Amino acid sequence: MTEVISLDSADYDPIEHLNSIFSHPSTLSSVSKTSRALRRYQYELDDEIADLVAQQSTSDVESVKRMQAAKADLAELFEKVESVRERAMLTEQTITEMTADIKRLDNTKRNLTLSMTALKRLQMLTTAYEQLRGLSSSRQYRECAQLLQAVIQLMGHFKSYRSIDQIATLSRNVSDVQRELLEQVCEDFEVTFAKGEVAQRRSVLSEACLVMDALGDNARSRLITWYCNTQLREYRQVFHGSDEAGSLDNIARRYSWFKRMLKTYDEQHAAIFPSAWRVDEMLANAFCEGTRDDFKAILAKSVRRADGQSLDVNLLLSCLQETLDFEHSLERKLTNSSRMSIDTFTSNDEKVPPFSHAISEAFEPYLSLWVEAQDKQLSTMLPKYRQQPPKPADEEFSPQMVMSSSTELYSFYRLTFAQCAKLSTGASLVELSKVFAKYLDQYAHQVLLYHISERPSGQTPSKFPSTEDSIIVLNTADYCFNTCNQLAERIKARVDATLRDSVDLQSQEDAFMGVASAAIRGLVRKVETDLEPAWREMRNTGWSKLQSIGDHSPYVEELLRRVKARVGEILPLVHKQQYARAFCDNLVESLASAYTANIIQCRPISEICAEQMLLDSYILTKGFEELITLAPSTGSAVPTGFTKRVQQTMSRLSPLLKTLQVRPSPPEALVQAYLVHIADKSDTNFRKILDLKGIRKQDQGQLMELFVAHKAGPRNEALPQYSAFMTPIVVTAGTTNTGTGTLSNATSLGSTNLHNLQGRFDPTAFGSAIMTAARDGVDRFGSPALGGSSGTGSRAVSPPLSGTPVHTGEMGGNVNQNLRNIGKFFKRDLGSFGGRFASKSGEDSGR
Repeated sequence: MTEVISLDSADYDPIEHLNSIFSHPSTLSSVSKTSRALRRYQYELDDEIADLVAQQSTSDVESVKRMQAAKADLAELFEKVESVRERAMLTEQTITEMTADIKRLDNTKRNLTLSMTALKRLQMLTTAYEQLRGLSSSRQYRECAQLLQAVIQLMGHFKSYRSIDQIATLSRNVSDVQRELLEQVCEDFEVTFAKGEVAQRRSVLSEACLVMDALGDNARSRLITWYCNTQLREYRQVFHGSDEAGSLDNIARRYSWFKRMLKTYDEQHAAIFPSAWRVDEMLANAFCEGTRDDFKAILAKSVRRADGQSLDVNLLLSCLQETLDFEHSLERKLTNSSRMSIDTFTSNDEKVPPFSHAISEAFEPYLSLWVEAQDKQLSTMLPKYRQQPPKPADEEFSPQMVMSSSTELYSFYRLTFAQCAKLSTGASLVELSKVFAKYLDQYAHQVLLYHISERPSGQTPSKFPSTEDSIIVLNTADYCFNTCNQLAERIKARVDATLRDSVDLQSQEDAFMGVASAAIRGLVRKVETDLEPAWREMRNTGWSKLQSIGDHSPYVEELLRRVKARVGEILPLVHKQQYARAFCDNLVESLASAYTANIIQCRPISEICAEQMLLDSYILTKGFEELITLAPSTGSAVPTGFTKRVQQTMSRLSPLLKTLQVRPSPPEALVQAYLVHIADKSDTNFRKILDLKGIRKQDQGQLMELFVAHKAGPRNEALPQYSAFMTPIVVTAGTTNTGTGTLSNATSLGSTNLHNLQGRFDPTAFGSAIMTAARDGVDRFGSPALGGSSGTGSRAVSPPLSGTPVHTGEMGGNVNQNLRNIGKFFKRDLGSFGGRFASKSGEDSGR
């Protein structure tokens, strides 16, 4: 059906329209009819347009008329507004003329009132001035004080009239009277005190103080300063810094003298001065300032002694203690609120006591001598702690036991800190915190780490620390970690706010966590030692003669029995759940590494052997999952988090064993299995698989060619170059298992070759690893520095027994720094399973 074309369309095409109408020759007969229709439609349009034009013309005329009417209305409105404004101005002018006389009368009344008031005040001022002169000459100070206040107040009203000669003269006369009264009162005080007539003239002097109050602050300050200088004149003469009486040995005499002075003031002079003046406090401040200056000069002179002798630290501390006691007594006596207790680490009172460090400030620059004395005392304590066994011989072991030396050390720290906080809260306290940090590092390394390190016994193997010693060191490291944090918070609460950021014991906390980690790994080493017979049985199994697969190999039962027996002995002694979990985690990591190492020692590994070993690994995994239940606090339910951890750790063996299960013929199958399970493109790692399977060197060429071809394919482009599991494995020549021989120390050897497999520190070589880590540097467990040596012969000995600081120098700094790194990693590891560092509850996150 043809589309209808509209004549109103914007893109109308007449040719197209005609073609649509006369689309066939038969339609030409209607041309005339169509022409008439178009012409008629044209006429209709013309008529319609003419009507619209006419209507628009009429509408325009009406709009113009309406606009003209609106303009006329606006003009009329403006005229009315202007008329109203003119009438308002006329009204305002009329009212102003009517009230002009009233305003003049108001101004006259106000001026008259001011004049009368000024004259009355002038009369009062003149009268009061004359009376004041008479009273001042007769020394009637009480009345003088009242009149003087009135005169000064009245004189303030005439400041703007000083241009008048009479007012200026009167103002000068008033100033002269004030000056005369000031000099007269000061003279009376000087004469009375010089003649010793204070008791007889006490009332006169008390009234004279009222006059000084009226004269203002300057007069009052002058009198108080004179009184303080007069009372302290004898003190300055007797206790001069260059005399024997002014030495530090006679510091008690200074304070006794001033206490007698305060007693004299209370009994004889306190009634003279108004209590608001606080003359006793001013006198104490003047005494403290003079005494502080004397002590500064004496101490500076003592340091510069020509005979080379240093300042006696005991004398310095004794003098400082007496000074602090004296300052405290002043605060109790002269202030309403007592000074805060020296043993309070936090206080809500932010106001500094008025006599705090008023005199003791002179001693603060020399407190470094006291800090050095504490440093020397601590240096003698550490060797004694090192000689003490973790558990005294006369005490019974307890799972919660800590080393007595740790509590003794922190008790010393608390006492020393409280004493220093009482002496100074500035730079000296910061220096003391650095001394604390120094010996905390030494205690962690020279004492705690020493007791859990393997030590030469003159025989082979080396002497291992006992389980009880490891548990005690673990508890002590945990105690030191918590106490170290509390100590840092207390120091920050007392030190000056500007120095608060300088106090930091975080690295010492990390060091103690490193010791805790080393203790746990020492416990893991205990288990590893007991498992050597089971590993030997595994290596002695005739794997090359194995023809069929059983439920599990004979060594599996022996291995699980020994593991559970030893873990059952250790876990009940670990009383904190987070450390019990850490022990189990590290033990599983160690067992997985040892299992991998012993698999390597059993080569050549046939397909049946690999399948049997994979089945054994599943049995071991199930057995390892039950280890955590041997802890008394865990119960019979295995935490989900621990189960996942065990499965993840043991599953690292599956790719290796699944690859070894594939036969070398056809060769493509073995290559594809390697690329799927091991999943890397390393020629070296693939050759390790061939060596483990026992394929001869001359037969490996074809397999290597196929491997190179397949790894270059597009399907394997995304594979990494090296596998994190296979790369650390070292398959050396001459380690083929015959099924009858034995390999000594195979566990340690495997751990050395596979020290990166578990991603953590290898506990099977704990003695060498912990010291190697300290010397060579580590960032996390399992780095090459931690597994760089193996065997009993390479285990490092413990730090020296003498008092020589082990960590002084470059090696000691590396030891302590890397011990902190171990602690940081261990803290992060504990946090991964919801330990104390992850939640307050300490419950396993997987439960």
